[in-house]
Amino acid sequence: ATVMTRNNCRNAVLMIGAIVCSSLLIVGAAIAQEVYFTPNQIMTWPTRSFEGETRYAIVERAGRRVLESESQGQASARYLEREIDLNETPYLHWCWQVSNTYAGLDETTKAGDDYPARVYVAHKTGLLPWQVESVNYVWASTQPQGATWPNAFTQRAQLIALQSGENRVGDWVAEVRDVRADFTALFGSAPSHIDGIALMSDGDNAGVNATAWFTHLGFSSSKDAPACPQ
Repeated sequence: ATVMTRNNCRNAVLMIGAIVCSSLLIVGAAIAQEVYFTPNQIMTWPTRSFEGETRYAIVERAGRRVLESESQGQASARYLEREIDLNETPYLHWCWQVSNTYAGLDETTKAGDDYPARVYVAHKTGLLPWQVESVNYVWASTQPQGATWPNAFTQRAQLIALQSGENRVGDWVAEVRDVRADFTALFGSAPSHIDGIALMSDGDNAGVNATAWFTHLGFSSSKDAPACPQ
């Protein structure tokens, strides 16, 4: 029989500890939560038209199938009414790219309320249709990056310029947002869930044109940024 020395015993304990630690890391990774929407799934979402129909299609860019949205003076969104638990999956993430921005718009006015790309989330505050608060994440044209302002048509929609101007046009950009923190900053509320998500490209108010591409849209318990196409 082998006699276990003090060093052998210590090494065995360390090895067991390492195995237990590795197992815990694997379990921790396994319980990460994610709600992911593929481009094909988004194409099945209902359309909400504001002025005409933005064109949506599945295309291949950088070897990936992505959602393309093209607005030529139109404005319609793809939206999904679904409750998303922000306690389980508080981080909204996506990748986006735009062909151009809109020069000379005052985005705080009704005439300038157009964005080559936007993603927004909605939280119902009551039973009536207008009792909804929404956070709009936009690729702005003239408002500076990081700026926030109320939508010109309703105070119940607040906008955040995540990107601005021509600086990143043509690049894939990854975004990660703590949705509850944004609702708290913009509305003073801390919802436990949201009730819908939408995306769109629009140019109806100013009669402008742009194309945007989206992928990796979803909610996660991790604040890691998605791996965008290159």
